[in-house]
Amino acid sequence: MLKNALQLFENMGFRYVAYRIWYEGASRLGLLKGRFPVQPAFREFITKENWQKFRFRFPGLDLNLKISENERDILQKRVEAFKAGRLAFFGGQEYEVSDWLTNPLTGYHYDASKHWTEILDFSPEAGDIKYVWEKSRFTFLYDLIRYDFHFQEDQSELVFGEIGSWIAANPINQGPNWRCSQEISLRVLNWTLALHFYQCSHTLTDERFAHILHSIYWQMRHVAAHIHFSRRVVRNNHALTETLALYAVGQLYPFFPESAHWKKDGKRWFEQEIAYQIYEDGTFLQFSMNYHRVAVQLLTLAMRLAHGNGECWDEVVYDRARKSLHFLRTCQDETTGWLPNYGNNDGALFFPLGEGHFRDFRPQLAALAQALNGRPHGLSSSAPWSVCSQTLRRKGSVGTQTTVEEGRVHTTQAMAEAKNTAESFEVGGYYVLRDAGTLTFLRCGHYKDRPFQADNLHLDIWVNGANILRDAGSYLYNTGERWTRYFVGTASHNTVMLGDYDQMRKGPRFIWFDWIKESRAGWLDAGEDAFIFEGRFTGFRQVGKNIVHRRRVTKSAGELSWLVEDWIENALSELPMHQIWHPGERFFEKYSLQAFDEKNNEIALTETEGWYSETYGQKVAVPRIVFTTPNRYLRTIIKSR
Repeated sequence: MLKNALQLFENMGFRYVAYRIWYEGASRLGLLKGRFPVQPAFREFITKENWQKFRFRFPGLDLNLKISENERDILQKRVEAFKAGRLAFFGGQEYEVSDWLTNPLTGYHYDASKHWTEILDFSPEAGDIKYVWEKSRFTFLYDLIRYDFHFQEDQSELVFGEIGSWIAANPINQGPNWRCSQEISLRVLNWTLALHFYQCSHTLTDERFAHILHSIYWQMRHVAAHIHFSRRVVRNNHALTETLALYAVGQLYPFFPESAHWKKDGKRWFEQEIAYQIYEDGTFLQFSMNYHRVAVQLLTLAMRLAHGNGECWDEVVYDRARKSLHFLRTCQDETTGWLPNYGNNDGALFFPLGEGHFRDFRPQLAALAQALNGRPHGLSSSAPWSVCSQTLRRKGSVGTQTTVEEGRVHTTQAMAEAKNTAESFEVGGYYVLRDAGTLTFLRCGHYKDRPFQADNLHLDIWVNGANILRDAGSYLYNTGERWTRYFVGTASHNTVMLGDYDQMRKGPRFIWFDWIKESRAGWLDAGEDAFIFEGRFTGFRQVGKNIVHRRRVTKSAGELSWLVEDWIENALSELPMHQIWHPGERFFEKYSLQAFDEKNNEIALTETEGWYSETYGQKVAVPRIVFTTPNRYLRTIIKSR
């Protein structure tokens, strides 16, 4: 216990530990309730008529003016499903959603009379609280607004009816939907989109407008009062979302008493978080492709919001945005637009503005590229700026409306430029090779920020759009120990285990102990016939000291052939060495796997129980291949048949 506490202090730092201790104590003693009051007196901040006179700009993200017939059909079916009470969760399965407080997976109904500090994120009875939060994000508003625009069928009554229903069912600072400041921030941003799109609609009555503003104000009061928890304890995409929301609300609702402070602090904090969370090489501290996409969407919104209102960000924001774009495009399969199913993935797609597959990153990367290209230079705080010439408006409305893009922007040219290259992103610990229609992706790094999975030296291989050797995904954050251990542990990655031990030691919730602190990797000069990667890290500290896993991957240039060599060094125990592979669908119809020991004896392939999770909350049983040896070397050949 003392060892774990000392490690936590060493890894996370004094500020984290001190604030966490204070926060937990204040929460359990009920001291936080005073900072988050319930049933505050109703306030009217501005009349709707005066609000409509503001020359503000809230940017829509990629609300395409042109969509195909197939996309129209998909959009129409999704809206019809929503109207029938069904909602797609986390980019995947549909659930019946009857209200704002019931978990559709478990049927558990939360008590909205409880203060949010009394609500648990997870309990066996309630299940994963994210299933309650999903509808309350109000991302479904994008479908309704896009449907309104493309089909010219007014959805304003449904939109404001849903917002009013949520306000009635979720008293201020009470119930599960007030527990997470990021969820609150997303809800406010999405409500803001709806207010701007329908600002001149007759269904936005004075009474509705006043109640929505009252709720937005207290939701942002909550975010502002809780922001230091996100910045000191969570320090990930939550902090990015919340600081940007403070800036946005301060910008767009200047009549709130705290708006000037929210805008100023939100802008400064967002810039600081971007500089800290996105590393100098464009990789992201959450070590997750989908969470990096979250950051990309927030960066895009931040730029368009600032530029549209005559402002700019600190240069570090543009620098990290450009580098993020380069990193993610480098890791992207050019056929599908997908990236490796790597890192934690809770199904987040904050601003869904298309009918493509959840894993297709092209729309979001294209939107960021366009926002960067549209950056004004030498812009003063009072200069006008229009994000684009087209506007999206409810038919018959007037005034400044939500801006949109006309048509689509594809990343084909930029992705083509990344062909036939071996790139290293050493700060984040990623190594990527693009060669003759293949993508070879490797992870080898050490941690100065909190790790989320024990996956060092994982290898992902793509061939002409097919992910032939893949990551298993992350499934659920709040689930049983068996599934948590598999999906966050070493067992679900294409790497090596020592016995049944993970590379690091799992703690409670999102905590890991025995962080990997030493690693080294890179591409070697191998001439024109091959590409060679070598990486190593020191891990498995729960087994012994100075244990090293070393991996060399040799890719024959222009051929579907990979040679993977693994060594375990300084392991004194008798634990066997397991090399693990997660083949994609129909892998063995086109490819083969053969493994040999140091004496060139072939090692028998063992098929074990495996699982694959493409979207949050969903998993399917799949073959998992393991080669086992009592020795400390394995050589595996992967090639086409």
